[in-house]
Amino acid sequence: MRIHGPNGTALAASSAAPRRAGATGFVLPDMSPATGARPSAAPKAVGNIDALMALQGVEDATERRKRAVKRGRTALDVLDDLKIGLLAGTLDGRTMERLRLAAADLKTGSGDPGLDAVLAEIELRVEVEFAKAGGR
Repeated sequence: MRIHGPNGTALAASSAAPRRAGATGFVLPDMSPATGARPSAAPKAVGNIDALMALQGVEDATERRKRAVKRGRTALDVLDDLKIGLLAGTLDGRTMERLRLAAADLKTGSGDPGLDAVLAEIELRVEVEFAKAGGR
């Protein structure tokens, strides 16, 4: 089957456009390799499992911040439970244990100075309440 028309191969092969005298065409720059150029070396493979584990342990700043906010909210919730227990007269050992764990969790920083300052204030309040409740 032959195709004739503007998109056909017969027209493209037979049409030769006349060239203008003195017109310059597109010329590629000299692509010869530079002297002293070295071939690129293949990247070295990580052969140590410790290096892979270390890379997996690197955490993102936003993840660290999210975890710090969650720890702060948990500590505030435990302080609310403590307040309710003190007002109702039903303070139990489980709330005190949760308070101790919340105080221990607040010691790790988030990397954000403002958030760390707020977490330090929450930690101080938790420690004060824990000390007051421990004296009873």
